[in-house]
Amino acid sequence: MNSYLDIRPEAAAALARGGPVVALESTVIAHGLPRPHNLDTARRMESAVRDSGAVPATVGLLNGRLIVGLTIEEIEWLAKTDGIHKVSRRDLSAVLQARKPGATTVAATMWIAAQAGISVFATGGIGGVHRGVEETLDISADLTELARTRVAVVCAGAKIILDLPRTLEVLETLGVPVVGYRTNHFPAFYVRDSGLALDLRVQSAQEAARLMSMQWDLGLPAGIVFCNPPLESSALDRAKTEALIQAALGAARSEGIQGKALTPYLLSYLATASGGATLNANIDLLVNNACVAAQIAMAYSAARAKS
Repeated sequence: MNSYLDIRPEAAAALARGGPVVALESTVIAHGLPRPHNLDTARRMESAVRDSGAVPATVGLLNGRLIVGLTIEEIEWLAKTDGIHKVSRRDLSAVLQARKPGATTVAATMWIAAQAGISVFATGGIGGVHRGVEETLDISADLTELARTRVAVVCAGAKIILDLPRTLEVLETLGVPVVGYRTNHFPAFYVRDSGLALDLRVQSAQEAARLMSMQWDLGLPAGIVFCNPPLESSALDRAKTEALIQAALGAARSEGIQGKALTPYLLSYLATASGGATLNANIDLLVNNACVAAQIAMAYSAARAKS
């Protein structure tokens, strides 16, 4: 891996001393948020991690290298450049071989983080089973990555545009713990309560860190999903959001939007249709998740130092 992986000095130094590091994805910068919100949010997420005492490490692909700890100049370039490849696990070797710039999804970021020795990753919402899976067989690689990569993912549940009951069923089948962070309900990205109950809950970063240690000390291969509900101040009403999603899905079908293009299309549609409310909620939850991830990383680092 050393011939392909560049861990930048700040992250490398923190990892060498067993310090807390939080991985951050780059797809949200290149594809998930409109300009200029993408760059501003990336900066705020890194600041949230630092303010909580951890080191941020934004992940991406540049010049045939896997980069852990993109500089602010590199993040700015990704945010302002068109044609950045959206890179999941299956795309890593091809994009590296072509020496093309790439923004990493949840699945790819998890895998790269694990290679670097990073145990905590913050994102917005994980992917999952898409609606209409009976016809499309569209299931996100995030789920299989969670089943085989030992990284704790702090998120606001799964994206509400997905089939959430089936997403939870697949995660259960794959042996992935889905844990509420101070909640008993599975959040749905912009919505605090999807209507689906969670069996597992932690009340603090320290409790989350103990669960991580137990999971991996037992030799279990899966990661952990920590579900952190969006802030009450910007969370959206579930019924109203579902009505917007139905309209967005209808528009996507009529325009033939599918595959990798579907999620960005739907999120963009929702942002416009909601008058920016979904965009504001997305930004707030990304920053909040980065803060919680840093707290968990701090607790996990301290726990491992004592063991």
